[in-house]
Amino acid sequence: MSEVPVFKWKQCLVIRADVKMSCGKKCVQMAHAAIGAYEHAGKEAKKAWYSEGQKKVALKVPGERDLHTLKMAAEAAGIPCSLIQDAGLTEIPPGTVTALGLGPAKSEDLDRITGGLQLL
Repeated sequence: MSEVPVFKWKQCLVIRADVKMSCGKKCVQMAHAAIGAYEHAGKEAKKAWYSEGQKKVALKVPGERDLHTLKMAAEAAGIPCSLIQDAGLTEIPPGTVTALGLGPAKSEDLDRITGGLQLL
């Protein structure tokens, strides 16, 4: 039996629980958040996260205010982030804030910000 890998780096993808979206729509919003946050990360973080297998954690928050609070905490901690607003072409009104991508960043740093959130 192989050892359980230790992930020093990860990405957290956070979705709003109060917005009615299909499963596919949620997945797409979280994918936008993942790419957006990745683009804001530094070269070292990108390389380290990528070499470990690109761990991602899907989380949820009750509402929009929670996403903004998380974003402010991440920015204060120097964690790359990306807040997603929907274009409104399919299921929800244009400009609806749907998701937040955090990292890649060190797992311990992300845990300080997202440790109390529920898994999706």
